[in-house]
Amino acid sequence: MAAASIATLSFASVPCRKHQLRHGASAFIAQHFTAISSSSSHWHCASLKSGAPRLPHAAKRVIVAQAGAGRYKVAILGAAGGVGQPLSLLIKMSPLVSALHLYDISDDVSAVAADLSNCNTPAQVAGFTGRDELAGSLAGADLVVITAGTTAADEDDDVFIANADIVRELAEAVAEHAPPGALVHVITGPVDSTVPVAAEAMKRKGGGAGAYVYDPRKLFGALPLADVDVPVVGGGACATALPLLSKARPRAAFTEEEVEELTARVRGAGAEVAEAKAGANGSSATLSAAYAAARFVEASLRGLDGDGGVYECAYVQSQVVPELPFFACRVKLGREGVEELVGEELRGISEYEARALEALKPLLKASIDKGVAYVQQQQEAALN
Repeated sequence: MAAASIATLSFASVPCRKHQLRHGASAFIAQHFTAISSSSSHWHCASLKSGAPRLPHAAKRVIVAQAGAGRYKVAILGAAGGVGQPLSLLIKMSPLVSALHLYDISDDVSAVAADLSNCNTPAQVAGFTGRDELAGSLAGADLVVITAGTTAADEDDDVFIANADIVRELAEAVAEHAPPGALVHVITGPVDSTVPVAAEAMKRKGGGAGAYVYDPRKLFGALPLADVDVPVVGGGACATALPLLSKARPRAAFTEEEVEELTARVRGAGAEVAEAKAGANGSSATLSAAYAAARFVEASLRGLDGDGGVYECAYVQSQVVPELPFFACRVKLGREGVEELVGEELRGISEYEARALEALKPLLKASIDKGVAYVQQQQEAALN
């Protein structure tokens, strides 16, 4: 998958009074601190940038504190994996999370749950292992993250078949056991195909009395992006992700050669990490993928909580490009999931980007059709 290098790291907190501050695992030393208040009365962010001017001594210590526990339950399916473990840690730090359910089909997650329980944040952690405990992990979940499966950088048929089967099974479980209205994030790749797999599986399994009903506004393919100042459209694979450098904010002037080079770097960042990790523990960008997933979970929870200005890039069902039933673009997140598709960013793009967009369309359409056809074939096989 495409990924971008991280230039600025944002930590979310809530406003705190003196008697609510407490020291612990969530303390950071900041060289530069800027408080950014959103439209929600209880949400703030601290941006920590290296190399910025040093503040007076008394202001250098930033405590990420909170007024009591959050109110959202998050379930992570595949929590014992290379992405699942760091993702669980990052979500445990969110002040909006009250409960964290960790599930894995074969690896015992009790050790991960016990480890995370020692982190000094109020979110309660519970571990669930094996198919018999899958339903319990989804009970009451406001948001479900599907991150199980192989993290191999290759997107060949073997990877697709292995991961598609996992995503189908977990999506069916979501449709059967998650509460109506739960948000679903698919991290398992290839996202271009696995999001359609999840959609088809939930359509077929959901809809029972009082059960989960598929809602395209609440299914997301999370893109591994570090900054949405440059919107990324298309899909989540190297060949289908397209950064719109012409829409960069603040605006920047690039030569055609620079645009081509930067586009290639964004698209190939995952492979670059895999090459750097060759022979090491793992062979894909697990840490940056976990960061991107945690960022998107946090943004989704802020939307659920009523923040009126939450925008992220996501791969969702849409008609932004009529011939593509799923497409990645910037979206506004709210209480019902996707509240707005920012499709106008496709207007006025450069000639290079227009050509690249046309080139990726048949590739993305093939990936979508592949995911839909997979679920149909599985359904037919089950009936025979």
